[in-house]
Amino acid sequence: MSDPVWYRSLYWRIALGFVALLATLLAVQGLVFLWLTGRVAAVWPGRSATELATSIAADLSQELTAHPDTDISEYVNRRYQSAFRSFEVVMRDGRVAASRRVLPPQSITRAAGVHLFGDSAIPPRLLGRRPFGRGDFPQTPRDSDGPSADTPRWRDGRRGDSRGPGGFDNPQIRFDFAPIVVAGVESGVVAVPVDPPPLTLAMRDLGPTLGVVALGLLVAGTAIGALLVFRPTHRRLRGLQEAARAVGAGATGVRASERGGDEVTALAHAFNEMAMQLEQRTQALEAVDRTRRQLVADVSHELSTPLAAIRGYVETLAMPDLPIDAPTRARYLQIVAEETERLEHLVGDLLEVGRLEGGGGALSIDAVPVAQLFQRLRHRHEQVLGEKQIQLETSETPAGLVIDVDQKRFEQALQNLVSNAVRHTPAGGRITVSAETEASGVRIVVQDSGPGIAHEHLERVFDRFYKVDESRTGTALPSGSGLGLSIVRAIVERHGGRISAGNAPDGGARFEIVLPQKRETE
Repeated sequence: MSDPVWYRSLYWRIALGFVALLATLLAVQGLVFLWLTGRVAAVWPGRSATELATSIAADLSQELTAHPDTDISEYVNRRYQSAFRSFEVVMRDGRVAASRRVLPPQSITRAAGVHLFGDSAIPPRLLGRRPFGRGDFPQTPRDSDGPSADTPRWRDGRRGDSRGPGGFDNPQIRFDFAPIVVAGVESGVVAVPVDPPPLTLAMRDLGPTLGVVALGLLVAGTAIGALLVFRPTHRRLRGLQEAARAVGAGATGVRASERGGDEVTALAHAFNEMAMQLEQRTQALEAVDRTRRQLVADVSHELSTPLAAIRGYVETLAMPDLPIDAPTRARYLQIVAEETERLEHLVGDLLEVGRLEGGGGALSIDAVPVAQLFQRLRHRHEQVLGEKQIQLETSETPAGLVIDVDQKRFEQALQNLVSNAVRHTPAGGRITVSAETEASGVRIVVQDSGPGIAHEHLERVFDRFYKVDESRTGTALPSGSGLGLSIVRAIVERHGGRISAGNAPDGGARFEIVLPQKRETE
């Protein structure tokens, strides 16, 4: 599996997820703070100084018209308890009301009085009045030399005086005013500082709210991050862990989920490949074990027959009280010799199969003419062919065909095939051996005119000790050891070729060898 795409990478997803989470937290915190401090008046109307003053003045005008004796302090603080701006209400009858949530500066009373009564007509009762013992903004030094350019200028062009009792505490503070009109007469004024309170006051007032919001956002962000990032990953890692435990317990067919496309997916893919290879090796070991058990059983069975015969006849010959004439003794000894020779051939064939299948012994590859191989086949079986009156026909296409093989080994394979064909071809039959070139190499076919091979036996004819004589009829030769065709397959595969068994259309067994080479004489 290739490396995961960067945007699917677990590390990138975690990093981008937390960056997005922090950005969201900061944005929400900033919006909450701005909303609470009234700095986004364009978005939330009624939060600017002018709008707040106008709103309070309009409400008081309506309320005092209907109820002249209303407690204006209780009224405005109940109606505008959520406003984060300071304000003060000054009535002509001397009533004064100020915001309680955010305390206004001391100079606001004189500023309201100047706006309502004029600079020289401020009632003495308003000078120095500090409703509710409120705190002040940070003060600046008083101006002792009279009005100057720093003296605050009102919206109507007048300047305030910073001298004397009740003078302005901070000449930098500016106010917005809105008249309170009752029965068509300006009965009072609402003063609101143009600039918002200092940040320290805002933080003191908004700190608990911001803390609760921050804690809520942290909990919500952690929950969202856990659900979107860690929970899916944890679920897949848990599945991978369970699959690993199952494989460790012997269930090699278990596979982990490969969904996602990130590092966990790459790990699951590697685990599945390991599990698949482990399953294949386990199956191969089981197959080898079954083959070993079957081989031991087959070898024991094949060896027991000649050994039992040898033991029986030897014990008979050794019996002192049993009179045996010379011809009978000679016949017994001949049987013992034949069984001993059969046992030697069987052991030799077993060693040969083991050596070939195990890759033992290097092949000596030479350019061998096919005609020479066919001639040696004819000489080797000439006697038995004559006795059974079987015709052996050979052909090669093109003439003078040469193949690159180990002559000794490959001739042994062809001899075994022809011996098998002779054994199962009835008297007067025919055996054909042909060789021809094709695109994939050289094809060599050995075919007889016997009864053929039953379909259920075709897939197992090359297994060790497997015999299909019961599927052949009309034969008089004894069965072989069951290792000849196994030796043939091992030799062909050592040459890089393949061999298959089948039946010819007109009857008889057909063995086909394909060698992956093609060489012709010039």
